[in-house]
Amino acid sequence: MKRLILLSLLCLSFLGHAQTDDAEQIKEIYETALTDDKAYDWLNHLSNQIGGRLSGSVQAQQAVDYTKAQLDSLGLDRVWLQPVMVPKWVRGTPEFAYFETSPGLSTNVPICALGGSVATPLGGLKANVIEVKGIEDLKKLGSEKIKGKIVFYNRPMDPTLIDTYSSYSGCVDQRYSGAEAAAKFGAVGVVVRSMNLRLDDLPHTGSMSYGETAVSDRIPAAAISTNGAELLSTTLKLNPETKFYFKQSCKQFDDVESFNVVGEIKGSEFPDEIMVVGGHLDSWDLGDGSHDDGAGCVQSMDVLRLLKRTGYKPKRTIRVVLFMNEENGLRGGNKYAEVALQKKEKHVFALESDAGGFTPRGFSFDCSAANLERVRGWKNLFEPYLIHLFVKGYSGADIGPLKEEGMVLAGLRPDSQRYFVHHHAENDTFEHVNKRELELGAASMASLVYLFDKYGVLPTKKIKG
Repeated sequence: MKRLILLSLLCLSFLGHAQTDDAEQIKEIYETALTDDKAYDWLNHLSNQIGGRLSGSVQAQQAVDYTKAQLDSLGLDRVWLQPVMVPKWVRGTPEFAYFETSPGLSTNVPICALGGSVATPLGGLKANVIEVKGIEDLKKLGSEKIKGKIVFYNRPMDPTLIDTYSSYSGCVDQRYSGAEAAAKFGAVGVVVRSMNLRLDDLPHTGSMSYGETAVSDRIPAAAISTNGAELLSTTLKLNPETKFYFKQSCKQFDDVESFNVVGEIKGSEFPDEIMVVGGHLDSWDLGDGSHDDGAGCVQSMDVLRLLKRTGYKPKRTIRVVLFMNEENGLRGGNKYAEVALQKKEKHVFALESDAGGFTPRGFSFDCSAANLERVRGWKNLFEPYLIHLFVKGYSGADIGPLKEEGMVLAGLRPDSQRYFVHHHAENDTFEHVNKRELELGAASMASLVYLFDKYGVLPTKKIKG
């Protein structure tokens, strides 16, 4: 009995020392991030010297060159570029739109082409408008009421949902699949309410798909600002014969070569076990992509810098990956997973930051119950930094293709209340990123990576059949 008590005391003493060591390491990570920052300067260059980084653009290549050079300067064990073919879509001249209530009486409204859309005819497109709240309304109306018209999708994001990503998910299908669906009923174009919880004059772009629609049958698709959508909706109620005109000159070109940017610190004990941290280097072209996802890229780069700066020597190989083409194709994430499979690499953990550079609240995890429970056991280590959210849920688009049984996938979860004000719009700019919030996010990520590297991933229990 005395022996059992002694063993129990020894275990408690060991755990206590481990928690103290962990708390000290995490404290040093946060203090270094807040006093010896690099991420904000990196983001400043990406945003203000390079700008929007749409896949296949000159700016995207400049971002590849810049981030590789910065990773080279950190003294990592290896830095390289991973080739990937990406789509090249060009917006062209600025879009223009108005609605006309009677001949000669028109009101201009802000629009932007959706990413991947075809252009309007050279002289623009004008037609009557039919308003719907979602794709499901099309079947109720039928071809007779839709043919020859512009479909106006006007389902707003639900403001009652505190989780703004749930609100976004509840209406983004009209942006992504709206043109494909409307074309089947004979529509000549679509205009989609911007995915934005705020009423303003900024249209928000984003990816869309024509699915299996033949090229000759594709119709132009644009986003209208939330203020524009409200005004158009009110006008249609007063005058259902209102016509809408818009002109856009976007074009899809052949795929071009680009790159994922990769850097790593080799593990000292388990070099074949790979832990990934990353964000996507491409962005839309309206703003400079500071929140989506320049912030996630520089935070991911800073994870490796912070571990080195604090003198921590990883047991496992820790790899930063700056993925190309998340916004309109996910080619970078798919290519990275494909190469990892070909090389038979063993990935045990992946963390993505693609939710803006706002104040970090915690993480969501796609993992086993045992690993989630372990993370929640680390909660007291994060509480001094106001990190409290450790939930099961979505991790990230680019790391999703890596998923295998037994892996832990995680996503940084910053406060999301302001995110969709900037998401895919021209106000996604550097001035809207707070330096301290960005640094806290990088420190939170580095701390989670440190803990998973030190203690490893719990194996999945196999059920005997």
